[in-house]
Amino acid sequence: MLCNLWVASALCAVALSAPTIPYSSAAAERPTEMKVLSEYFNMLGSKVQAGNQMAEAPVCDLSNAVLPTASPTALPKPSEGLVLKHVAIGRGTQNYSCSTGNATAPPAAVGAIATLYNASCVASTYPDLLNLLPSVALQFNLSSVSQTSLTPSNLAISGHHLFTNTTTPFFTLNTDAMQLGVAPCAKNNSVSAPTSAVKGQYDQGFGAVAWLKLTARSGATGNLEEVYRVNTAGGNPPATCAGMPATFEVQYAAEYWFYESA
Repeated sequence: MLCNLWVASALCAVALSAPTIPYSSAAAERPTEMKVLSEYFNMLGSKVQAGNQMAEAPVCDLSNAVLPTASPTALPKPSEGLVLKHVAIGRGTQNYSCSTGNATAPPAAVGAIATLYNASCVASTYPDLLNLLPSVALQFNLSSVSQTSLTPSNLAISGHHLFTNTTTPFFTLNTDAMQLGVAPCAKNNSVSAPTSAVKGQYDQGFGAVAWLKLTARSGATGNLEEVYRVNTAGGNPPATCAGMPATFEVQYAAEYWFYESA
């Protein structure tokens, strides 16, 4: 009975929450979308079945979580002495601008905005399921800012991500449920997303944004020191501004890993 109760509570974070799946009569023509969603729901079902056979309930312990590594080039490891504090799925938009007088110029990145959803326990107990969530979440349209959980999971909001200027990504992990701190950041390093990453919504798009290592700037609280953006899906703009408006958004999702000083 105890194990069955644990399975229900632990997997509810990634369980189906009766979303409206954006299938259409042309869904079969979108192989990436179909593969991603099928793999997610099949894996979720297998986790429930396996959980029912467990003799003991696993412990939600962030020391068991392992930061994903890009291949063939990896981001630098977290600095010595830091420990993992929080893992979140970010779902939002990468924002760009274009010069109307130069159609051949590449779009300029002008920041991003995203809601962060608490995935810490999923990271420590179901890393394979966690790593599917950005690609799966991207297949569902963004809802209003009042959305309280990540479609198609039940991950609860744990914070927000925005830019205070074009070079300062900012994260707040302060909510009514928990106060984990805030972190204005600077880019420390980046590597291209793997070629297998989902390029955009519904098997369309221009590629996944880079994986990043960020370091906290002055003003960070909660002992937050470093932030990683990994397992990205979507977010890249077209190669040029041809046919694009002066400003536009590209939807994306990613995992964010937050490290604190011990």
